[in-house]
Amino acid sequence: MDKFKAMNTFVGIVEAGTLTAAAERLGVSLAAVVRSLAALEESLGLRLLNRSTRRIALTEEGRDYLERSRRLLADLADMENAVTARRTRPSGRLVITAPVMFGRLHVAPVVTDFLAEHPEMRVELTLADRMLDLLDESIDLALRIGALPDSGLVAVPVGSTRRVLCASPDYLARRGHPAHPADLREHMLIRHTGLGDGHEWHFERGGERVRVPFEGSFATNQVDVALDACRKGVGCGRFLAYQVRAAEAAGELERLLDEWAPPAVPVSLLYPHGRLLPSRVRAFVDWAAPRLRERLAG
Repeated sequence: MDKFKAMNTFVGIVEAGTLTAAAERLGVSLAAVVRSLAALEESLGLRLLNRSTRRIALTEEGRDYLERSRRLLADLADMENAVTARRTRPSGRLVITAPVMFGRLHVAPVVTDFLAEHPEMRVELTLADRMLDLLDESIDLALRIGALPDSGLVAVPVGSTRRVLCASPDYLARRGHPAHPADLREHMLIRHTGLGDGHEWHFERGGERVRVPFEGSFATNQVDVALDACRKGVGCGRFLAYQVRAAEAAGELERLLDEWAPPAVPVSLLYPHGRLLPSRVRAFVDWAAPRLRERLAG
């Protein structure tokens, strides 16, 4: 018995709802479907389905076997698609989304290099600091920064970035350097709301944790606006490391309380889990992931 074929038939029966519908969907005879299910149950030594002429119902063992079968068949399809994608040149339209600044600094250069190597491809890159739903908005791939919720999406880690506290040399000359997170209560604060920190900043060092409620002078959902305010000496601002790298290099911003920085934030490529991942998506993930890891490591 071909175990993978039998598992695929079993999944097809459950998804179709009846043995007859499964036979039609799989393009085989009803007798072949019945034989495959019987052989699978015999090999396992248990019943997967309770069935009558009109309906089927999963047994408890059948529900567990269904879930595991789907995962195994999806992994097999992903593996085969990965191999096939390397033998064929990808083509078609690819829709990608990423946060605005990260997309501009890191994703866009990777995309343009990819297009130079794969002229048959077309890419639509949407930069937005809000979470776009991949399924509802027909997006193939997303770059996300932060902890990921439990979902049906596949995540490919490409690195991490840190939250950093900064201020301009002019501001620090006027107000002094905070020596402890609690000192920030006496400073002007700038909050980028897209960072997801809520209304308080968290700091930790060793086993000590400090929470600083945000009661600052300025909050905005645009990171460029928050950075400009910080550079102009309005106050201390908290950003992701890649967002302030250029300003630090130019001497426009200085890091503060670096030893109190919270754990690094993961950066991931996400795509919908599917038994038939398009080769264009696989090709871009294989191309982009190592290049994004290199850029983040830098």
